[in-house]
Amino acid sequence: MPVLAAVIPDFIRELADILKVDAAELIRKLLQVGLIWVLTWLGIRLVRLVSRRIEQSVDDGDDSRLTEAEQRGQTISQLLRSVGKVFFVALALLLSLNVFVDIGPLLAGAGILGLAVSFGAQSLVKDVISGFFFLIEGQFAVGDVIEIAGKSGVVERMTLRVVMLRDVHGALHIIPNGQIATVSNMTRTWSRAVVDVGVAYGTEVDKALEIFRDEAERLAADPVWRLELDGPPEVVGVNDLGDSQVTIRTLFRTRPGRQWGVGREFRRRIKNRLDHEGIEIPFPQRTMHIRVSDDTDPDEATALLAGRPPRRTIPGSRPKEEIAPPASEGE
Repeated sequence: MPVLAAVIPDFIRELADILKVDAAELIRKLLQVGLIWVLTWLGIRLVRLVSRRIEQSVDDGDDSRLTEAEQRGQTISQLLRSVGKVFFVALALLLSLNVFVDIGPLLAGAGILGLAVSFGAQSLVKDVISGFFFLIEGQFAVGDVIEIAGKSGVVERMTLRVVMLRDVHGALHIIPNGQIATVSNMTRTWSRAVVDVGVAYGTEVDKALEIFRDEAERLAADPVWRLELDGPPEVVGVNDLGDSQVTIRTLFRTRPGRQWGVGREFRRRIKNRLDHEGIEIPFPQRTMHIRVSDDTDPDEATALLAGRPPRRTIPGSRPKEEIAPPASEGE
């Protein structure tokens, strides 16, 4: 004991005097606290290792495509990291506190306090429960394009409390799980590109349909774009008779998340093909019929239709003659 007392640093002695405890006992408790936090650090490292193993186990080596297994693996990995870190840190705090004081009565009081707080934190409990069921049921995962709570975008991260969406403009939307009533997943299993293109009423519809079918088949036969499709394209026919155009609809079943690229490529191709075939894609226009009464001056009506102000004259009057300005002195 005298040997231990000789090696105790002075600041430990001063701290022991302040706390009114034995210096050797204080050192023992500090060593216990240090061991607790070392084990906590190892536990967090273990959680990170397990999460990385989960991601590696579902990785197929193709970075250009995120499979459903990879999405689920990344989602579980992120949740495991966040929940595991909170668990180990909270456990380390409780064990560290227990080294110095008995936390039994404290835990009992915390339980009563937690019950009281839970009534005021019902939204938080709802968020956690909803997030748990989203994970278990697999309604969406990291990498999916979804629409929830009036916002749409790519799921960048999801926890038991919130979902983080990145939209096409780059804005990050953080939505509590409890506010999600309906989930619209646009990239689960397969997707569909719906392309509506209008042609003029003067176009022969059957000819236009043949052009659309031929161009859709060319896209499906393309060695690059056929890999994005999940089935043959379908020209369903005339979808709408609008004010100024006949709308023809074409459907493409694609791999998850590829519908937007396929739709843009087909619009580019069909625009060039229709221009080549001399088929017009009309712009909105309207025909107006104006009835002119018998006592209306035709010239005035023509000026109104042309957008020019009418030239009004008083019956019996003559146009004013132009009066030249007086000459200045010296001219």
